[in-house]
Amino acid sequence: MNSAEWHARIECGGEVAGAGFLVSPNKVLTCAHVVKRADAGLAVTFTERPGSPAVPARVVAHGGWAGGDTDPGDLAVLELERDMPIAPAALAPVDTAHGVTAPRKLVVYGFPVGFDEGTLAEYRITAPQLINREWIQLEAWQQGGQPLAPGFSGSAVTLVDTGEVVGMVTAEGAPGVRNGRMMPTEVMVRYWPDLEGLVPTSDHASADRARLRALVERAVRTGLECDPVRLYTAAADRFDPPPPEEGFDSLWSAALFVLCELDGPGAAGTVARFADHVEARLQTLFRAPTPAEPEAAPDWSPILVELAHSGAGDDLVRVEVSAYSGGHRHPVDSDTVPQNRLRAFVQDRIEAAFRHLTPGADELIAFALPRDWLDWPVDRWESAPDDATPLGCLYPLVVTDHARRKTSTRHVLTRAWNRLDSSPGARVHRVECSGPEEPGRLRLRLRKPDACLAGFATAPAAARTRPHFDTSLTAPAPVIIWSRSGCGTGRADQETDCSDTTAPCTGKSFLDELDAHVAHVPPAELPRHILALREEADAEDGHWARDIQLLWDDPRCFTDPHDTTAHVRSPVA
Repeated sequence: MNSAEWHARIECGGEVAGAGFLVSPNKVLTCAHVVKRADAGLAVTFTERPGSPAVPARVVAHGGWAGGDTDPGDLAVLELERDMPIAPAALAPVDTAHGVTAPRKLVVYGFPVGFDEGTLAEYRITAPQLINREWIQLEAWQQGGQPLAPGFSGSAVTLVDTGEVVGMVTAEGAPGVRNGRMMPTEVMVRYWPDLEGLVPTSDHASADRARLRALVERAVRTGLECDPVRLYTAAADRFDPPPPEEGFDSLWSAALFVLCELDGPGAAGTVARFADHVEARLQTLFRAPTPAEPEAAPDWSPILVELAHSGAGDDLVRVEVSAYSGGHRHPVDSDTVPQNRLRAFVQDRIEAAFRHLTPGADELIAFALPRDWLDWPVDRWESAPDDATPLGCLYPLVVTDHARRKTSTRHVLTRAWNRLDSSPGARVHRVECSGPEEPGRLRLRLRKPDACLAGFATAPAAARTRPHFDTSLTAPAPVIIWSRSGCGTGRADQETDCSDTTAPCTGKSFLDELDAHVAHVPPAELPRHILALREEADAEDGHWARDIQLLWDDPRCFTDPHDTTAHVRSPVA
């Protein structure tokens, strides 16, 4: 294991109390019992950076530990007085701590008496079973090694070969017994939800969870009758808890129990089996056909409509329309147009652009807009003077951020889309309207290789999430989806705090529906899928997707790029 600078020593009142580890630039995890004397003053020292001064800290989250040796919730989150220029610890997937064919060596770094600068101890997990749904037992790798002792509490338990964190030491063994206990990462998430985005799951496990949600939604929609308790019992393994005494009042209730209440390495298997049972009943009881293999991703032929501030007054808009086919851009027209003639101009030029597309190609209408216009309802614009059908109900239609057309951003987005080509579905990272995560943490999450779609409960103009929307654009997130009528639309002084009301949050409902509908949609297929949703919404009053806005940005569709800088900055163009 390399010398990791994120290892931390925790001091209370000037005395060493235990260990911890950095998980973000200013957050350290440790045990709640390590900081039980926090009122005496907390300081954190990163001993792998010799000479670095101690950093004052305060407790900002607590797992609810009541003070006993066997009480659950022995976790605390410390916020440092300043950000640290240290790479945080990397957390491992929840199922990697226990070897498949043999135990994996684990290393902990603590500060027992006499080792103020830290010392190592080697341990292993011999069984993945959770004790009291809270801990996993650690056993010494070899009998002559360093035992766990006071000062190791709060230490990160790491894989020796990768240095990734699989848990945190919470207790040492009895005198003369070389064992102890750790709280695994999936349990730590239960007590501090902000950690969830930092704990990766395998692609297979993530896909099974998305598949289960989609299958249950389909079963409820089609009126499938089944016994949720029997379904759960058939799917559960011997380490899973029994169903609640009162049973489940619905299939959703059972599914949420499986998704949210099961812990440990075996939970992924239960999720997959429960999904299999639901799918089997859908097929046999309703003779539902097995879902067809997805079609090949469309080879989009985009028509690009670029709108920009003219610089000659708010009433004038700079417009440029191009068509892409055969690997080349075909300019159609450009002009500065008054607002009252904008829609007619765009209608006419889109019709002209179709002459440049390969017959039968998958057309895509893309509007490149300034950031302050991204919420424009361009999908609701009429498709032609004699046809009131909205553009977004006739063609796949997306918006893009004009500022993201610069070369460096195109390079990053292209790399992201090359990874997303093999993704089976569009995983939604939710940005809730109430208590959203910090913009910096959101940026870290959206920069991860598996990031795809940022779903917003609010419109871009909502003050409380505007920094998060800007962060998603600059990260850059390949796909961003929101509802123009989402929670918190309108002026900032009209926004309400959803946590202070019992009324249902329209933004949360939108994200719930979005998550269920796109979980199995490959990212490249999203424009066509959103087209289908817009058609449904246009035919049904109150449909959740009525005002859906899709920012979808695959630079590979826009070959032969051109420089738009001149007309964007020119005051009169």
